[in-house]
Amino acid sequence: MSNAITISGSTYTVIGTVKNKDNSQGIDDLHVLVYDKDKFLKDDFLGIGVTDVNGVFSVTFDASQFSSIVDRSPDLYFIVKDAGTELLSTKDNVIENATESTPPINLVVDLTDDKLRKLINEVPAPGWVGGFAQSNPAFAYPTPDLSSLNMEKNRTNIPKLQRQQKVLWPEFSWLTEPDAEDKKRCYQMFAPDISRLGYNDEGKVYSIICPQQGAASPHLGSMNVEVTVTGNRGWVDETTKEIAADMKVEGRIWFSPSAHDHVLVQQLAEHFKKHNLPFPSDKANAIVVSTHNPGTPEQEIFPLTKGSSTDFPIPDFAKHEDISWSLGHLGVQIGPIVKTNVKIVDDFNQLILDVFNTAAGNMLKNGNILTWNVWFTAPEEVNRLEWATHTEKWRRSIDADHGSPDGEGTVARYFDGTPFSPLKELFIDELPRIIAFIKEHL
Repeated sequence: MSNAITISGSTYTVIGTVKNKDNSQGIDDLHVLVYDKDKFLKDDFLGIGVTDVNGVFSVTFDASQFSSIVDRSPDLYFIVKDAGTELLSTKDNVIENATESTPPINLVVDLTDDKLRKLINEVPAPGWVGGFAQSNPAFAYPTPDLSSLNMEKNRTNIPKLQRQQKVLWPEFSWLTEPDAEDKKRCYQMFAPDISRLGYNDEGKVYSIICPQQGAASPHLGSMNVEVTVTGNRGWVDETTKEIAADMKVEGRIWFSPSAHDHVLVQQLAEHFKKHNLPFPSDKANAIVVSTHNPGTPEQEIFPLTKGSSTDFPIPDFAKHEDISWSLGHLGVQIGPIVKTNVKIVDDFNQLILDVFNTAAGNMLKNGNILTWNVWFTAPEEVNRLEWATHTEKWRRSIDADHGSPDGEGTVARYFDGTPFSPLKELFIDELPRIIAFIKEHL
């Protein structure tokens, strides 16, 4: 291997490998975060690399990201993650004053407790018949027309499901400042194995399950958000690894269990209960956010199609080309909250949505476009009982306080890998807004 570190002017490039403790083989699709350990201030994030099929990663950064009067060479350490699950940290074993003479960087990780890896299915299960995609010429690419199909409900047709593709890598993207340039764009992988595509042996789609995620408010605690599918139709062709489906979804936001320990939430919930008003304490009473096809507010249906989104650049850390089986993408524009026509409820719901957007970088801000690439693992047979209980299991387990049962998603990052952080002044503004609501309505 070439030098572990090369320096050209002020540009540093770090190259290393990540291997499996069990067999010394390189591991594909791991994230390697590189930091400069600072003796006096916060450690400097330098960049994020992604391992290839041989376990090799590369990260390039500029000296301006770490250098100062007292720190002229980087003191490097590495954190290795599979999506959001940390596998290794070398923070206690820093490479001090890293230079071009630094020895090769060989990192070794243990995958024993890596839940995501255990979900990967490399070979499609037998039983594929196919033919539905070809049953109507209108279904074909380049412009699949699925309007002849009924919109299906997720739970209605579980007995018809025979095959499924799990979305192990749901990669979302949105602008933290709507209408801003892509440098304000965030990328985040939600928790794996929530989203699924369910269909029969011929390839007719009957059910699509979409993701959930969490966000935290300093004054109100944790909140859950779910992209809830209200209708779907379409086809899968395993032979060509293609998909074409139409969907209708809505955003739902509700308080996680730990939020009910917050005094403010308790007081608000008690007031709503006293006056027989709905309070977003669980999914059944969630705040509902409308959505529509981007650019056409009157059209609630939007397409899920093959391949990657081409509307914006995709960073390497949001790609899974060598490890996934297939790829599709979709985008939806966020609309306003669905009104209850009760002023105190609607005002409160808007307040909570605003608080959520502060924490989540305007993910569900009215007018913003939420896009995601869905990276599938290979098709499997459906266990209908497991499918029927899947969403309930996730609803109970994804609560932001409890995390994901099948591995964590990633934090939101900008294209260069820098983590997104809400503006502190917005959090400072949060409490006065909550107090203003209480003074007006309670």
